[in-house]
Amino acid sequence: MLTRLADIEAAALNELEAIQDLKQIEAFEVRFLGKKGDLTLLLRETGKLPEAERPAFGARVNEAKKSLGARLEERKAGLGRQALERRIREETLDATLPGRPPLGPGREHLLPRTTDEICAIFAKLGFNVETGPEVEDGFHNFDALNFPPDHPSRDTQDSYFLGEQLLRTHTSTVQVRVMRRQRPPIRMVAPGRVFRRDATDATHSPQFHQVEGLAVDAFGKVRFSDLKGTLQTFAGLMFGARLEVRLRPSFFPFTEPSCEVDVQCFKCMGKGCGLCKQSGWIEIMGAGMVNPAVFQAVGYDPAQVSGYAFGMGVERIAMLKHGIDDIRLFYENDLRFLRQF
Repeated sequence: MLTRLADIEAAALNELEAIQDLKQIEAFEVRFLGKKGDLTLLLRETGKLPEAERPAFGARVNEAKKSLGARLEERKAGLGRQALERRIREETLDATLPGRPPLGPGREHLLPRTTDEICAIFAKLGFNVETGPEVEDGFHNFDALNFPPDHPSRDTQDSYFLGEQLLRTHTSTVQVRVMRRQRPPIRMVAPGRVFRRDATDATHSPQFHQVEGLAVDAFGKVRFSDLKGTLQTFAGLMFGARLEVRLRPSFFPFTEPSCEVDVQCFKCMGKGCGLCKQSGWIEIMGAGMVNPAVFQAVGYDPAQVSGYAFGMGVERIAMLKHGIDDIRLFYENDLRFLRQF
């Protein structure tokens, strides 16, 4: 067995000197010094020797393991120094190379910037900013907002359903949540992302952003004229001019009466141009007085409260304000487009 020990030591030393890679060191250590290594297995065979020879043989194997372990650490240190020197040589900075131009400063994306601008304007007018979940139930998305059971938006062809829930189709769901948890007076705007099954083209996207607003107070304190005055002020502050606002009759399930809101073209000041299609007006949002059925759904007495609501697409506002003709540009991450803003 002493001969076997000498053979193992000689083989280990020869292999150790031939190692040129730190990864090979690990394999070497497992093979010769590990729990199932050659020296450990040989030590376990001590019981085969006569009892008188066992202590000397065990001490000799342990001495061999200790000596080989010390040589292993020396070799490992030497290979580590060589690897470091090689990295230093290969990664040396050549100061004569031309410098790389620094990255430009980051910019906020136009959509959140426009959302913040809209919310800041309404904050000046006394509105709070509220948020809510993007995954909603049918009550908050449809029932509480007076959508009839056969309304097209309840169909899977128009909305993204997730079992009994769906991705919200508007941020009016936040208005419902706020009214259910607090009593009037309420003045709030709800910015957020919404989802509809629209085919993607220059003016439509299955995902877009809205800011919807709500004002509710005791009956008679919130009138249609207050709605028009609020939107008139918003248009002037958003587009940087004193612009006229026009309300056209329309229909929405959650408001009565309802209207489409047009703003005087801020490019031609109502004279007619390509932006407004020669009409002098640009549609920017829908609005109206809150339908009494909505108040009943959230637990308000329609005889005791009145209110108005409005909603606008953030992409549409940004497109009109900055002369952008394709909604897809907001989502393509083309730096040539984004750097313009």
